[in-house]
This record gives sequence, structure tokens and C-alpha cells, in this order.
Amino acid sequence: MSINVGVHVPIAGGLLEAVTRAKRLSCTTMQIFSRSPRGGAAPAISPELAGRFDAQRRASGIEPLAVHGPYIINLASPESAMWKRSVALYREEYARAAVLGAQYLVTHVGSHRGQGEARGLSRVAEAVSRTLEGTAPTTMILLENTAGSGQGLGYTFEQLAAIREAVPAKAHVGICLDTAHLFAAGYPIHTEEGLEQTLTAFDRAVGLAHLRLIHLNDSKVPFNSRVDRHWHIGEGHIGREPFRRIVTHPRLRAIPFILETPKTTEREDRRNLATVRRLARGGDGSRGRGLARASRMT
Repeated sequence: MSINVGVHVPIAGGLLEAVTRAKRLSCTTMQIFSRSPRGGAAPAISPELAGRFDAQRRASGIEPLAVHGPYIINLASPESAMWKRSVALYREEYARAAVLGAQYLVTHVGSHRGQGEARGLSRVAEAVSRTLEGTAPTTMILLENTAGSGQGLGYTFEQLAAIREAVPAKAHVGICLDTAHLFAAGYPIHTEEGLEQTLTAFDRAVGLAHLRLIHLNDSKVPFNSRVDRHWHIGEGHIGREPFRRIVTHPRLRAIPFILETPKTTEREDRRNLATVRRLARGGDGSRGRGLARASRMT
């Protein structure tokens, strides 16, 4: 079975180098940050650079492109000045994603900071609405689910659905599901029955037609821990067999998969991609895994 799979690619060395890295890894989709995710001035994207980047990516057969929003944005903030800064930065990031020809802008919905989930969800919906207002969107906003730690929002399908439904231009809002976040938030995707229950629950709350991207990550922490710790595919608490079920599931076969697994070199990306591709072909994904799972988890 052929799947559309890629990784989050670093932009060190520039946008064109990111495409070269993705091609070297035989990615058929990719995700990037357009700037430092932790703040600071964003490098300008000239029309010439954007054009070269888009042409190089498309020539490499890499579709879709997802841009991940910066971590410093909090669209749910109850504090007026922080919320306004976040919305301004988010609108800027949306424009950058559009210039790059990205199909998706992946969005962390943020934290309500003790002011209650209902108010936080409303703030996120307003921020997304303002971003899309008055535009002719070519980039879809994807709301990403979370692990449910602290005062963060987006850890239930119902919360994601509530944000989306409150946006007038909701046709331009979809969902990105992260497997490590699902598992940590208490969705039992590690069992055959649990995966079916999870997909049914998502379809009921949001609609599978609105699932546009999956972040494929194992979890370094146990089920329902409410902690966000990504790990190598098949070497964490989710395990190989659940990932085989996910990447071969008939209801998910058309969804692109992006790996956000830990890495210090391309070798780790290569190993995780090889595991996923073997699982998609019906293998157990164990060949060439390097260190044993037990040692990787310590």
C-alpha cells in the first residue's frame, strides 16, 4: 500500500534547502516552520524566493505543504494585549503560508489561562474568523488536537468542533490529528477496538471529511497521561501494531502523514520513515530499528 508520508523538515540553511532535505528523504509531503517557532523577527520571503520554493517543491512531487504556526501564539489568551499580539502574528503567519503556496497552516489553539474553556474556545474562534475575514483563502487553517495538559484547549473532538462551527468561513478550517496527543489525551488508538471508537467519535463530532492531516508520532509517556512527549514510531507506548492499523486503515488512506519524531540528524527521520513504509506494506516495521524499544524508553 502506498501512503503519502513526510516529516517536519528543518529550515536551517533556508527554504530551498528544506525542499532538498525532504527530497533526499523521499518525502511525498512535508511540514515546515516559516520562522523561528519561539519568536523573534521573521525573515522576509521575497516573491522570487517563494516562487523558486514552490516550483522546486512541486517538481519534487511533494504535496501537500503544511506550515506549522509559531509556539508563542496563544489565540485563547484572556489577556487583551497578548491576544491582540497573537492575532496579529497569526495573521502574518497565515499570509506567509499563503505566499509559500502552503495548503495548510497547522494551528495550536492555545491556553485559556484559568478563564474557562468556553471563553477560551470563543477567543480562538474569533481569532481564526478575523484571520480569514476579507480574504480569498488559498490556505486552509488546521486546528490541531492537544494532549490535554494544564489549561490547554483542543484535547477533545468536541472542542475542535466548537471552534470550527463558530467560524463563519468554516469551509476553510479543517483538523490535524496528532497520534501522540490523542493517546495522551485518553483516546485508545493503541487497540483495534479503540481506534474504531476514536474514528467514529471524531466523525460524529467533527466529520472525517474535515480531517486533512495526521501527525504520526509515538508517545514516550503512557496512555491518558496528559503529557505531550513524541517518540520514535513503534518504540513508544503506542507500539508498532497500532501504527500498522493506522497507516493501513481504509478511512485514513487518503490522509497525508507527517512525522514529528525526535531527531538530531536525518538518520533518525530516515529510520522512522522506513518503519512507517514497511508497516504500510503490511510488515511489522522492525527491520533496522536500531536500539531495542526498552533501551529507547529509558
